[in-house]
Amino acid sequence: MTINQNKNGSKLVLAVEGRLDTTTAPQLESEIKSSISGITELEFDFSKLDYISSAGLRVLLSAQKIMNKQGSMVIHGASENLMEIFDVTGFIDILTIE
Repeated sequence: MTINQNKNGSKLVLAVEGRLDTTTAPQLESEIKSSISGITELEFDFSKLDYISSAGLRVLLSAQKIMNKQGSMVIHGASENLMEIFDVTGFIDILTIE
């Protein structure tokens, strides 16, 4: 998994590529925790994300809880496969996915 970070003022975009699973979820969680201070807009670019597991979903839920207190969070570029996972798990109702 690769994470490309683009910070612009209080906006942070994390472009995630590859697989977000049990092995790689801690890497994304660490990246979020070290970068989220002072951020009011958190955006995930999942256009190159192939797969997300329950461990990845947990990281997104954790990020959403933080952003509920300090701003907004949105997910862009989710593939049909990812959208199906978000739908089946009910995350489609919790997360903002565009």
